[in-house]
Amino acid sequence: MNDPILKVDALEKRFPIKKGILRKTVGYVHAVDGISFELKPGESLGLVGESGCGKSTAVKSLLRLIEPTGGNIFFEGENVTHSPLSRLRKLRQDLQIIFQDPYSSLNPRLKVSQSIGEPMDIFKTPVSRQARKDRIAELLERVGLRPEFADRYPHEFSGGQRQRICIARALALNPKVIIGDEPVSALDVSIQAQVINLMKHLQEEFNLSYLIISHDLAVIEHMCDRICVMYLGRFVEIADDNEMIDNPLHPYTRALLSAVYEPNPGQKQNRTLLAGDVPSPINPPPGCHFHTRCGHVKEICRQLSPPLTESGQDHFVACHLYNS
Repeated sequence: MNDPILKVDALEKRFPIKKGILRKTVGYVHAVDGISFELKPGESLGLVGESGCGKSTAVKSLLRLIEPTGGNIFFEGENVTHSPLSRLRKLRQDLQIIFQDPYSSLNPRLKVSQSIGEPMDIFKTPVSRQARKDRIAELLERVGLRPEFADRYPHEFSGGQRQRICIARALALNPKVIIGDEPVSALDVSIQAQVINLMKHLQEEFNLSYLIISHDLAVIEHMCDRICVMYLGRFVEIADDNEMIDNPLHPYTRALLSAVYEPNPGQKQNRTLLAGDVPSPINPPPGCHFHTRCGHVKEICRQLSPPLTESGQDHFVACHLYNS
């Protein structure tokens, strides 16, 4: 059980920038810059960072929806980085994704039963028509919806109900890993809590592994066992959820935590405001990518990229404040 079900080693994704009549490559967008992590069976891992830091690109590269530029991807010990399409089809049965927008991720022309049953049709799951109908009804009940909803269309549902349908669709093939790409960010706050509790319940019931990406540390804290903080394509800090919240080390992590809303009006919050804007991934800063916005910058930060090193038990940080 200690062996990771999913392992990513030095994953990179660069998008070429082409100009001119001959479409000559004049540069690259450094979307993902050598990230590594492991996901164990039954574990929840969160990737958190601002919009544009490379979280979604990392997930799409991981699923081979776009081809990675470098690095290796291992699933259950097998290197699937360059696997042929026939192998990827099997991989995608075990690796399912829940997209951010429940309004656009369901085909408005398909009934709920067709949307949930579509993965079974694509992968030619050998079940009878009645067994397929029973399976769809069971999945709807598992996500808190009535079986008779199967004959309705997506426009008849609220955003929270649509996301439940998307979760049911992701469960249709009995996956081992579910990736959530901002799975609750498009929902009202009260509905977010319901969907988060549902996903945690399903994880315990089916022993699922979750890879959740979000810009909201409060969501990641409630859903995940470990947290990876990402900035401009790189990991800057990795730790268990409680350790990350109680003892953030990297200045960027502290800034993200200070932005989390505290519901206690009598408690004064110390805000950490970041200077400037996120640099362009087309021309990232030399050295530590965060040095242009950091209040603790030193000369070495402008010249040398800090390695991700252990600063406590299973607590890793990429910062010269702790590495020097």
